[in-house]
Amino acid sequence: MGDRIVPEQSENDILTTDLLIIGAGPAGASLACFLASHGKTGLLLASAPGTSPTPRAHITNLAGLETLRDIDLESQCLALATPSTNMRHTRWCRSLAGEEYARVYSWGHDPLYKGAYEAASPCKHVDLPQTLLEPILVRKATEGGWGVRFSTRLLRVKQLDAGVEVEVRDDILNREYKIRTRYLFGCDGARSQVVREIGLPLIKKPGQGLALNVLVRADLTHLMEPHRVGNLHWVFKPEEGIDGREAPPWGWAAIVRMVKPWTEWMFIFLARPGADLKGEEMEATDGEYLERVKELIGDAGVKVELVHASKWWINEVVAERYQEGDVFCLGDAVHRHPPFNGLGSNTCLQDAFNLAWKVSYVMDGKASPSLLDSYTLERQPVGVDIITRANDGLRDHIPWQQTLGMLSADPVERTKILAEFESVTPEGRKRRQDFQKAIERTTTEFHGLGIEMNQNYCDSPAVYLDDETGPGPAVPEDKVRTHVITTYPGRRLPHAWVNTRVPAKNMTSTIDLAGHGKFCLLTGFGGDRWKEAARVVGDKLGLQINSYSIGWNQDYEDVYFDWSKKREVEEDGCVLVRPDRFVAWRAREVVEDAEGKLEQVLRRILGRADA
Repeated sequence: MGDRIVPEQSENDILTTDLLIIGAGPAGASLACFLASHGKTGLLLASAPGTSPTPRAHITNLAGLETLRDIDLESQCLALATPSTNMRHTRWCRSLAGEEYARVYSWGHDPLYKGAYEAASPCKHVDLPQTLLEPILVRKATEGGWGVRFSTRLLRVKQLDAGVEVEVRDDILNREYKIRTRYLFGCDGARSQVVREIGLPLIKKPGQGLALNVLVRADLTHLMEPHRVGNLHWVFKPEEGIDGREAPPWGWAAIVRMVKPWTEWMFIFLARPGADLKGEEMEATDGEYLERVKELIGDAGVKVELVHASKWWINEVVAERYQEGDVFCLGDAVHRHPPFNGLGSNTCLQDAFNLAWKVSYVMDGKASPSLLDSYTLERQPVGVDIITRANDGLRDHIPWQQTLGMLSADPVERTKILAEFESVTPEGRKRRQDFQKAIERTTTEFHGLGIEMNQNYCDSPAVYLDDETGPGPAVPEDKVRTHVITTYPGRRLPHAWVNTRVPAKNMTSTIDLAGHGKFCLLTGFGGDRWKEAARVVGDKLGLQINSYSIGWNQDYEDVYFDWSKKREVEEDGCVLVRPDRFVAWRAREVVEDAEGKLEQVLRRILGRADA
């Protein structure tokens, strides 16, 4: 063998860059992509040897996919993702091949909610495992000019009077060196070194236990198509512990997740209630994992190959703030939770999308550095909401487990409970009704359009509320399921289909008129003064403000009249939209000094009020 090569090292080895991202998962890699779309480049470092080898996050929801649509990645994602048609059910069953206890519609397929999903976005839910998403993002980042280095660990962070200095170690070259950067972004996951180094305080609630991921290859096409189609299956055996056979402590029940239809699966094993989560009983061999997987498949003829097994703790943690000086943290570094509701990677993408335009505008002198303070103010409350909802999603499954007697350690009691399901008695009727109600309660996990889309930035200085005379939108009774469609400042721009007077082959969504790194002003018939104001004020402030008129014989026709129903302003009013497609301000109708008003609004939002 050749001699090991150790490069010469010097304490003066310092790289300089404007932007340094630590972590190349969904948060870090997408941030690089979004910044590249603004013409900004830097370094993207990750301690891992490459992109994720295991699927981990997989649900890509409407809000997440909209951010990727903004930088022309939606088609690449859809080409690799499992379409929503394969996600239409979640099931509860004794084995994948055996008896089924219940099923519900999932991810927008329930006829009761389907219209709400179509009204919310031009995008649809897809199943895109992290193993497929990350390479798309890293490739896009490199095409945009970012340098990417894997096997590079962060060692230390030092905040300077201006900028940040970090020490890193290249684990391939066995070399340590320093990097000075204008801005540092901590996207390094649930064990974030950046968060520790800058001392971000964390709000921690008691964890909900330990879970075990077992990734396998097994062709289950004959079991799934056409009558068991779905990407999530709860598998459990209520009679275990009664029939003389005990479930392994680490594999009491499993959420079986489709990774690749229908040949690759993740068995997410949940520990038996009361098990010693740090004890030897949580250890198992590969052979024991495979034996339990085969039991829960329930078809002895299926060949199963173990690919990977790992454990993870179920957390409920959020950072009190997401930034300190010139360091910004995002993704799992600042919000840690189980995968229920599929909010994880989607929130990572939206953290990055929110931050990228602000950093870019500050670097270009279009906004004051004070704009960056709005990042924590806008995104930290979202983090609180999503960690709470994800853990509530797990807790929502407790009632059906209780109804089946699965949480009881007494075999006699469990025998009695299961017998009630089969009895023609008031007790049996109540037992069956309670089980149905408990299953229906879980649908907040699979139809969480409200928690996915209702982000509210109205307390942020980066929106303008001075012209709002009434209260904001009413809080829906069901905040998890119900999407609030509004143009109230600080809310997501509503989706509506528009088209040209002579219809083009494909309609355009209002969200596609906005975004793409620019402010956008939407008006209607009689709103020409707003469009002229956008041109003049944009030139004065060095901004590109795209402006469009929607309505009768305007730039775009209001297909189905959806925009007129959703805009909440008169046809000669306007809606100003930020580069991240959130409403910045709106005017009920045209005003005499449109230029002066628009300039006042933009200066306030961008922190240039004293210019």
